Amino acid sequence: MFSYRHAFHAGNHADVLKHTVLIAALQHLVEKDAALTVLDTHAGAGLYRLDGDYANTSAESADGIARLIAPGVPALQPALQAYLDMVRAFNQGAATRVYPGSPFIIQRLLRERDKLKLFELHPTDLRALAGNVAQLEAGRQVAVLHEDGFEGIKKFLPPPARRALVLCDPSYEMKNDYGKVLDMAADSLKRFATGTYAFWYPIIPRPEAHDLPRRLKTLATKAGKSWLHATLTVKSSKITENAAGDVKRPGLPASGMFLINPPFTLKAALKEALPQMTELLAQDKNATHTLESGG
Repeated sequence: MFSYRHAFHAGNHADVLKHTVLIAALQHLVEKDAALTVLDTHAGAGLYRLDGDYANTSAESADGIARLIAPGVPALQPALQAYLDMVRAFNQGAATRVYPGSPFIIQRLLRERDKLKLFELHPTDLRALAGNVAQLEAGRQVAVLHEDGFEGIKKFLPPPARRALVLCDPSYEMKNDYGKVLDMAADSLKRFATGTYAFWYPIIPRPEAHDLPRRLKTLATKAGKSWLHATLTVKSSKITENAAGDVKRPGLPASGMFLINPPFTLKAALKEALPQMTELLAQDKNATHTLESGG
């Protein structure tokens, strides 16, 4: 149950997509005066060392954030530049050794009156998260909760000021996570129909992965809510075999972000950023992206 560690994947192409979307959404949401409550269902450790053992084992950031800071990269579109500026804010000098996870990205964008609830079950990540958050000295603004985020968010919906963003990005290592995401989305819309709900998911050769965005779209449409769906593919998902018979698995080839009640500014921001993201992060000729919306 607790095998997944995001430290192995920090700063990869999926993080670039997820965090670019997250920042663009939050920048819009904090423009309104009323307090905002943000719920992060699978918070992880919060901060990651890109030069540490975990990140070096997989080196996934080399094909993610590292490509955006490489010499010769052209001027970035605003949403991508905002993402890069956020990562740089956690690093001193030219080197990028620290990668902020969603808890720290969110907290950096919040105002004093806003609240952040972080849910984490992995015992090691929970200890790291609690220690990292303590260094923020954010007081009661940030709460670290040793709870299942799928269930834990229920007591915070609707929030006091009736404004909320929910970020849900489980590992999907367990097949039933897909069903839990759908159940959580349906329950959350009943509890607080006007909240903004953002779901990250991997695009892999598994039926549940391809059904999830379709079912979220149906759920949003039936509820009469607007939605936005963005995907980023960086390489082929095919398993290959060389002459010696060695099988090579491609790793994560693509991922998506599905939002219910997205900020109205988000689609335009991603329409500019996604083509450039695809070009910069492409690992083969199969790299592509999609962006659709409705409601």
